[in-house]
Amino acid sequence: MSIRNLIAVGCLLCFYNMPGIAQTKQKVDIESATVFLNGAELFSRAKVNLPAGESEILFTNIAGNVNQQSLNIGANSGVVVQSATFQNNFLREENLSPRAKDLKDSIDYLEKSRSGINNEMESLNEQVAIIRQNRQVNGANTGLSTTELMKMLDLVKARMAKLLDEKDALAANLKIADERLARLRQQLQEEQQRGFQPGGQLLVKFYSTKATASNITISYVVPNAGWTPSYDLRVDELGGPVKLQYKAHVYQNSGVAWDKIKLSLSTGNPNEGAEAPVLNPWYLQFYMPRPVAYQNKTLMMEDIQKRPSRNVSSVVETAAGAYQSTTLDEYVQTDNSGINTVFDIDLPYTIPSDGQQHNVAIRSAELPATYRYYAVPKIDRDAFLQAQITGWENLDLLPAQTNIFYEGTYVGQGYIDVRNVKDTMNLSLGRDKKIVVRRERDKELRSVKTIGTNVREAFVYKISVRNTRNKPVDIVVIDQIPISNDKDIEVSDRDYKGADYNETTGAVTWKLQLKPNETRELILGYSVKYPKGKQVNL
Repeated sequence: MSIRNLIAVGCLLCFYNMPGIAQTKQKVDIESATVFLNGAELFSRAKVNLPAGESEILFTNIAGNVNQQSLNIGANSGVVVQSATFQNNFLREENLSPRAKDLKDSIDYLEKSRSGINNEMESLNEQVAIIRQNRQVNGANTGLSTTELMKMLDLVKARMAKLLDEKDALAANLKIADERLARLRQQLQEEQQRGFQPGGQLLVKFYSTKATASNITISYVVPNAGWTPSYDLRVDELGGPVKLQYKAHVYQNSGVAWDKIKLSLSTGNPNEGAEAPVLNPWYLQFYMPRPVAYQNKTLMMEDIQKRPSRNVSSVVETAAGAYQSTTLDEYVQTDNSGINTVFDIDLPYTIPSDGQQHNVAIRSAELPATYRYYAVPKIDRDAFLQAQITGWENLDLLPAQTNIFYEGTYVGQGYIDVRNVKDTMNLSLGRDKKIVVRRERDKELRSVKTIGTNVREAFVYKISVRNTRNKPVDIVVIDQIPISNDKDIEVSDRDYKGADYNETTGAVTWKLQLKPNETRELILGYSVKYPKGKQVNL
């Protein structure tokens, strides 16, 4: 069994050749890649024939901008890796991006076509010139009868007309080719300015005790790659499970194409330091504040009034999504044994070196869910459908954007953030116009009274909630009663019948069950007393 000698080697910035040492050129194939959230580790393999003694091999198809400290080279037992030299190769045409190559091929093809059109045009011009040079007929010296002469003139006329028509057609084709060439050259120039990363080469010096065939493994980390998670969510009907498709947007601009390789997606970051932090002693001493320069500035009352006060924030998310029915669970293995989570994708993937995002399916799942509507009529008059999901803990979800479909219709985008979720995850499935919510202030019960040096203002709001669906629904309606932060401001006469009241936040919560076509009326009331002549942000 062969033994790998893994060595981390520092790479120089230029190639060198040692006199008397045989050098060969060998292409390596990228077999797999572990893609981190930022960066990727590439694994290549090649089989080489090594003579006894020292030899050098120039390995091609190496990525550019390699993290030099991460380079590891392995060989069979009896083979020693003496040194390695890495260099970006800016001269090879292969270092063009895939799109730039396609554009260049199209330009070459059109230029050849244009050259052919020019050749045909030149041939036609010669034929027209010959006809024009021999168009004069000198009467009796021609030996032609009048009939024969007329036939000859008709022939010349027809031939000339055909030649001129062909010239017009070629000129039109030439104009089309020139216009297409101009567009393609412009696109190629723009593509070449995108900062495409060229590939590299690796010159490795070996020493072998005997002539042998050795398996060479090469691995290294490149920074110009990564992946971001994404989710597609779909709810086919109210009461059914939430279908989740876990996806990754993988990109790379390493300078080499990843052609049908095995992918692993890791939540780790190779750029983070591996050393644990050390806590140094904390010595107390007197602190001498430094002088601070101040600037005079007048703050207008309207600026103060425009500053936001603490209130109940809406947890509504605009969300939507799509789901693919094909399950990929059998092709994906999740490794949680280490510090980071790794998704091993068994299906081969091709990721070109173009810096663009390419979708990679990770897994799909059906999650049990209960559904409720959520409304904050003070902020938004629409009701939002929420799915309360359980059983998501084993999916290794990351904070990411979601695309959601509800009842077969795309309704928008949302966000999954699992960092502060406990057992149940609330996902917003978008707005539902079939749940009608209205909030209006009761003008009849509105009053402003002056009592001594104070003003007492009464507020009463009527909130109506209507279910126009043909099924019963659960809905949570949230409003608020203001909280005083000043002893001169007093809040009283709170009225929130049928609701729960949080004295700390001021949130008022109604939990309702509405039958089909049922309408429920809610009342929210309170009074605020404050000193006369003062303004309060009511």
